[in-house]
Amino acid sequence: MKLKDHNLVTTEYSEILYTLRPCLDTDGLPVEGLFNAWIMINNPGQYNSYTTEAVKEIILAFREASMDRSVNAVVFTGAGNKAFCTGGNTKEYAEYYAGNPQEYKQYMRLFNDMVSAILMCDKPVICRANGMRIGGGQEIGMACDFTIAQDLARFGQAGPKHGSAPDGGSTDFLQLFVGVEKAMISCTACDPWSAHEAMRHGLLTAIVPALKLDGEFIPNPLVITDQWVDPATGQIIYGLPKTGDSLADAKAQLKSGEVDLSLLDEAVDDLCTRLMMTFPNCLSKTINSIRKKKLEHWDQNKESNREWLALNMMTEAKAGFQAFNEGPKSNREINFVKLRQALAAGHEWDEELLHMISPQYQNETA
Repeated sequence: MKLKDHNLVTTEYSEILYTLRPCLDTDGLPVEGLFNAWIMINNPGQYNSYTTEAVKEIILAFREASMDRSVNAVVFTGAGNKAFCTGGNTKEYAEYYAGNPQEYKQYMRLFNDMVSAILMCDKPVICRANGMRIGGGQEIGMACDFTIAQDLARFGQAGPKHGSAPDGGSTDFLQLFVGVEKAMISCTACDPWSAHEAMRHGLLTAIVPALKLDGEFIPNPLVITDQWVDPATGQIIYGLPKTGDSLADAKAQLKSGEVDLSLLDEAVDDLCTRLMMTFPNCLSKTINSIRKKKLEHWDQNKESNREWLALNMMTEAKAGFQAFNEGPKSNREINFVKLRQALAAGHEWDEELLHMISPQYQNETA
């Protein structure tokens, strides 16, 4: 019997890498005819930020993996060892979408479809967090079913610091992982979590060391990995950032070591194998039942969020993205105090206000 092709189009990928890797059995040997689909954002020079074209390719890649009868699981990752994904490409945002809400609204249709493509994939989806997962990268990562991270990775939001709100999934998903108050502080203050903190808060499935020093793997030296009990609450705490002299020593270790992601790949392969050793339809039903909790929030909010994010491109997003793109490397944020003072005095959003608050114009307004 000739099998039908349920893909919408045949795709040639340029912004991402799509590969099929053989499944491994419990002895670590390749299984004939079964594969794990790897979808890799291929923009390491810009920390795997996604362009409009990349978003379209990710949508099509998830559909291709979902429809492929030979695919056991999907591994979603980024190229290199610095970043899984840092969200939308800020150069494209600043130079094309800033000030063009009608265009950004169309872009956000694609972004929403990308998140939905992950949430509706017929195969389990593993986020292989090969590096930092920030902003929109955090959002598409949380849409996945599992996350296995190398422990040098960082996780967090950037929206309110750069002119947006984390309404591409974080305001829908994050509290389901970590609770309302942890989600609130992450989404507003935008302080990133180490992989150890993210694991402690319940955001990740597993973490593995990635730093090799003198040929041996060591845990992330920038954080305290020993457990201790908070005497006030009795809670076991670990993953806190180091400070003072211990931080200086840790930075020296980080600089002298080398990043090796072999343990990350082993952990991902192991999870793929464990998922393979289940009834496929029972596995799919279980995953979809748990995904409903995310979908309840996502489907309720995604369209109104799209409308707001588009209009925001006329004001705060325009200022924030242009500041990040055009400001000096030492300062890519607007002057928040001056902005609040101007708005308190009734200043309208216009070019004069942008010049007052933006770092790229600091010499003109000094």
